[in-house]
Amino acid sequence: MDQNYFSVSAIIPRLLTRFLRIFFSLLYHSFAWSYDAVAWTVSLGRWTTWISSVIPYIQGRRVLEVGHGPGHLQVALARRGFVAFGLDESRQMSRQAFFRVKKIVQPKLTRGRAENLPFPDSSFGTVVSTFPSEYIVLPATLNEIMRVLEPGGKLVILLASWFSGKSWLEMAAAFLFKITGQVPSANNQFQNLLQPFLSAGYTSRLVWIDQNSSRLLLIIAEKP
Repeated sequence: MDQNYFSVSAIIPRLLTRFLRIFFSLLYHSFAWSYDAVAWTVSLGRWTTWISSVIPYIQGRRVLEVGHGPGHLQVALARRGFVAFGLDESRQMSRQAFFRVKKIVQPKLTRGRAENLPFPDSSFGTVVSTFPSEYIVLPATLNEIMRVLEPGGKLVILLASWFSGKSWLEMAAAFLFKITGQVPSANNQFQNLLQPFLSAGYTSRLVWIDQNSSRLLLIIAEKP
């Protein structure tokens, strides 16, 4: 086999990863107006249902959502009586979420980064994040979340989702998720996902949810 094949095959994943980072950055900022449509399309209409799957794992009344995006979980939390705070670094997403949440309650949203949370120590029973990027496992992020959680508080992360149905559309979507690296590609990678949380001092576990021909992967990390 041509040696050039191996060099090209090694480059393609790196190029795809770089492209996806640029794409998601644009989608989260300049093209935030199209975020809901894209999310609905790639999830085959399941996006808001997926996001709401974290709610049964929330403890306490005060909740901080890190990376609130367009605000759908904020609305769901408010409707269930939680005192929900939200943080996001995107100006465009913050604006969308503000007007969406304002229809239900007075928004408690702030712009900022997870590595430097503008909240006092032990402020929340739960910190939640849905489909976050790599920032969620940075030591600075995990240390800050640990700081703002109450003793025994939870960090709940909806990390990934993929399709388990057998329709041609679901199988095509599952293939797309796989080639773009949106889910771990090997079984031993699942347990490895817990290492950053364990290193930061959390008690951590994986939770799988089977829901409507799709499978969701959550990380539940508890502060001692």
